[in-house]
Amino acid sequence: MKFGKIPTGDAEGALLAHSVTVPSGRLRKGLRLQARHVADLIAAGVQEITVAQLAETDVDENTAAAALAEALIVDHPHLTPSKAFTGRVNLLAQEPGVAVLDVAALEAVNAVHPMITLATVAPYQQMAAGGMVATIKIISYGVDRGDLSRACSKGRGAIRMMVPHLADATLIITEIDGGAGDKGKAAIANRLAALNVTLKEVVLVRHEAKALRDAIARADTALTLILTGSATSDIDDVAPQALRDAGGEVARFGMPVDPGNLLFIGSLAGRPVIGLPGCARSPALNGADWVLSRVICGVEVTPQDIAAMGVGGLLKEIATRPQPRRG
Repeated sequence: MKFGKIPTGDAEGALLAHSVTVPSGRLRKGLRLQARHVADLIAAGVQEITVAQLAETDVDENTAAAALAEALIVDHPHLTPSKAFTGRVNLLAQEPGVAVLDVAALEAVNAVHPMITLATVAPYQQMAAGGMVATIKIISYGVDRGDLSRACSKGRGAIRMMVPHLADATLIITEIDGGAGDKGKAAIANRLAALNVTLKEVVLVRHEAKALRDAIARADTALTLILTGSATSDIDDVAPQALRDAGGEVARFGMPVDPGNLLFIGSLAGRPVIGLPGCARSPALNGADWVLSRVICGVEVTPQDIAAMGVGGLLKEIATRPQPRRG
């Protein structure tokens, strides 16, 4: 592609680089100049004009952006590309879920040519229906067909969505004298609703291993959540022990995300069980959100996955935090 000033009389077929006002109106940048546009420019006294001229091997910005968008989400039903405009295409979530990204492939796309750019949300970010997962922007008015082909090849199928596959959940809250009671129930219900999960039952029991064990064993939903009245401070504390006593297992206690350190995750009879940290009573983002959305959408969460959440895991302080980070 050639970019620069040329005599206005030679500009027919070129792309206008910058908007220009003429007596008949405003010619917008990116316009492919026709004979009448050239005549208007000359009549307005414009002797030279800055344009972009595509070579035979170039693909225009909108065609290029649309092609890359289709390659990135090929054969994936949960993402929709917007119509290309000024070299930009947005990839939008059709329904709630989490964004699953092949980071290495997407970095390879951005390394092909500086004029071919792609920006995404963070891996596994929870999305609402209509949320923007990625935006593709062709910076120049056109790119070489070979570069575009390489970008499409490297990024093929690299962006997808995992959508909710758990239908319902039970929330078990343990109570202590003078404790928070069922505070936080609404915040947790809203988290579930955002992922199309029904909070089927809320069960309140004493903060005792036997009472909690029995409640866990009775839960008949796809997901069980436990919110304790007293903070879980050890893998042998009341809630993790109650899960094991019910016949389940604890895969990981503690996470390097703040707020959210006191989460634990396990399973019972093949169904996931999540012990929520106390900060889950607040609607503010915390580490439990990262685990909850993945689990609901069928993304495996291993102890190694949780360990990796620490980089970028220092989240915004919340007003309801009982012991703020700064005294």
